[in-house]
Amino acid sequence: MTASFGILTAPQQVSYDDLLRVWREADAIPAIEHAWLFDHLMPIGGDPAGPIFEGWTLLSALAAQTQRLRLGLLVTSNRFRPPAMLAKIATTVDIVSGGRLDFGIGAGSRPSLPAARREYDAHGLPYLDAAEAVESLGEACAIIRRLWTSAEPFDFRGKRHELVGAFSNPKPVQRPHPPILIGGRSLGTLRVVAEHADIWNHTGEDLDDAASRSALLDRYCVEIGRDPSSITRSIHVPVSYDDPAGTREVIARAGAIGFQHFILSLPAPYPVGVAKWIAEELIGPSI
Repeated sequence: MTASFGILTAPQQVSYDDLLRVWREADAIPAIEHAWLFDHLMPIGGDPAGPIFEGWTLLSALAAQTQRLRLGLLVTSNRFRPPAMLAKIATTVDIVSGGRLDFGIGAGSRPSLPAARREYDAHGLPYLDAAEAVESLGEACAIIRRLWTSAEPFDFRGKRHELVGAFSNPKPVQRPHPPILIGGRSLGTLRVVAEHADIWNHTGEDLDDAASRSALLDRYCVEIGRDPSSITRSIHVPVSYDDPAGTREVIARAGAIGFQHFILSLPAPYPVGVAKWIAEELIGPSI
């Protein structure tokens, strides 16, 4: 598979105008194929009382303001929204974008990230333990896929979710459904990836871990009779404006261990012309 490159603009400590500027710049540069937001309700970096936007609402706005970029959230917290509601939200964004959604989802914030943990209590949201969250993620993926594709209402009775007469109309533009990207590295999450994902994303913090988890995903795919190569390997790469060579080295190392889908995380504030800089300094030399 040919490598693809996208950008991530975390919607915290920034203005809508700045985000829109960067996405419009990126939309005009073919080397940048996709663009991403994250899904948090309170800042996880910088001023804890600073501004942050809700991811799906913002994604829909940016979808309406762009023409070419594929787009998504890296990744939706499955803890925030019931899966049937999330399926409807995602369908709306796919339609608004003209079929450009990559549906990113994960079990939810890691317990090791206290800044993210607080947003659940602050918004009256339940915080499931890790095993429950992964179990809920698997059921959510099954529900969402079925709502996107089923021509008839259906009932669903799982351990974490129960639906009666579930049905969704309209369907997404993309057939049979938007690509599903699942982010995470836990053993349980990787089993959900093997069953449901078209793309798997690793946080990229430790490339040795990324390699070992990718090999484990291969094994889980084989166990259920799925071709491991049918799942694109995606990785998050923090960008350094001051050290582009260092960022290029990370890209090269990740590519050497089988990752083909690169999400370049842009720190704010965003320099003028940052999308062009990304294409010339990071993507061009890496292809």
